[in-house]
Amino acid sequence: MRLRNLKNTTEIMENSPYLVKAPENYCGKTSQLFPKKQPLHIEIGMGKGDFLMQMAMKHPNINYIGIEKFDKVVARALLKIPSDLENLKIYRFDAISISSLFSHEVDKLYLNFSDPWPKKRQAKHRLTSPFFLEQYEQIFKTAKEIKIKTDNVPFFLYSLETLSQQGYQLYEISLDYQKELQIDTAQSEYEQKFCEKGIPICHVKAVK
Repeated sequence: MRLRNLKNTTEIMENSPYLVKAPENYCGKTSQLFPKKQPLHIEIGMGKGDFLMQMAMKHPNINYIGIEKFDKVVARALLKIPSDLENLKIYRFDAISISSLFSHEVDKLYLNFSDPWPKKRQAKHRLTSPFFLEQYEQIFKTAKEIKIKTDNVPFFLYSLETLSQQGYQLYEISLDYQKELQIDTAQSEYEQKFCEKGIPICHVKAVK
């Protein structure tokens, strides 16, 4: 889905109190970014931030960080954030170096509608590839939890396999979670559009 350029993208990013500049400087001390020291949940590939903002408003006792690598997407997300949301921060960063951002601080990771990188030679770029799962070992606290939602069945099946191989236990597995599971969860902008079109959404909770 293409987004039109914002003429003032740079200005929006420079002036937003929610965007963390040089986030790698907070590796190991992420709690300093928030007024309260609370559990930390992150989303990689947050898009325009709908899911994360809903979660932050619904759960003020949890700190949230959204990670997105495209400036224009980050800028659009920043414009949406309410002015009084103290438990949400945004990183403009490429997740390929995710282990440089956190050091055994994360309690839960959300992967919502990640790029499936469908070609076999692209598999290493998938956010559930062994390359990324090994990096996640460095960012999680002792307990690890990854929640995935996607409309792409091949990516979903691939993720089930790699997560199992990495020692995760899989729960709430569904190829159409809205019909099969009773889960109260926020929706990203992608999920909202897919639901309007009747496209089923895959879901899994992986715990290690």
